[in-house]
Amino acid sequence: LKFGTDLWDQSHRFETSWLLSPWTLFACRAAISLYAFVVLLFIIGWEAGGHDGYSIHDVHKSFSFFTVLCYWGIAFYFAIAALHTLTYALHGGTPLLNRLPRPLQALHYLFWASVTTYPFLVTIVYWGILYSGPFTTTFSLWSNISQHGLNSAFALFELLFTRINPAPWIHLLFLIVILACYCGLAYVTYATKHYYVYNFLNPGPKVVNAAGHNVGGVGKGAVVGYVFGIAAAIIIIFSLAKGVVWVRKWVTEKKMGRQGVFYGGRQMGQGEVELE
Repeated sequence: LKFGTDLWDQSHRFETSWLLSPWTLFACRAAISLYAFVVLLFIIGWEAGGHDGYSIHDVHKSFSFFTVLCYWGIAFYFAIAALHTLTYALHGGTPLLNRLPRPLQALHYLFWASVTTYPFLVTIVYWGILYSGPFTTTFSLWSNISQHGLNSAFALFELLFTRINPAPWIHLLFLIVILACYCGLAYVTYATKHYYVYNFLNPGPKVVNAAGHNVGGVGKGAVVGYVFGIAAAIIIIFSLAKGVVWVRKWVTEKKMGRQGVFYGGRQMGQGEVELE
């Protein structure tokens, strides 16, 4: 498997914006990362402290939820992206990302593709399938909006305000494989911990309690439908994200002539190799 031997991102698309200065982009990415880590760690502390009927067992369970895993991904991605931007903003030389081995550079690009697609999937599935009524506490309102609403806002920030090119189609295959691996993790969780992370993955029959809530499964056919529906959704989301980035590049670079805001007000050098 070859990752390429050409120059990597010579115009620093991963560290710059068409609108924001490198220092401002660094500050935005660092602030998003900090907020995401605060959300995650506060939720852990709140639940471990026994507030609102939660316990340490809920903290343990949280690491099986796709929502939580994606939010950890957002927190770490923006921290890493902020670091790369900082290394460029400091002196305008070769940023850290450009000095890494090519496999790590390729993985960073895939990391970007995941944080600009999975959050939209999380938001759609939660509000379209899992949401079951108004939030009863301030904590649940804040935590759910942060994890199922602001997550997509963070993804939009990366799509709209950076200069990164559309993700290659091969990334879609990896995103589907990652989802398939998570599906396996969900059933490993059931086999070891005896609960389904998400009810729509429970192939058991539907069981309605006295309150009218389904405490059973959704049936084997429905599980298959949900799995293929989520696969179709990520294909659509990836395609839309790719289209949004293409439009952003066309509008900002072709129509507006904004090639990017570089270190010290520099312009893009002639003949620079673009990462496509």
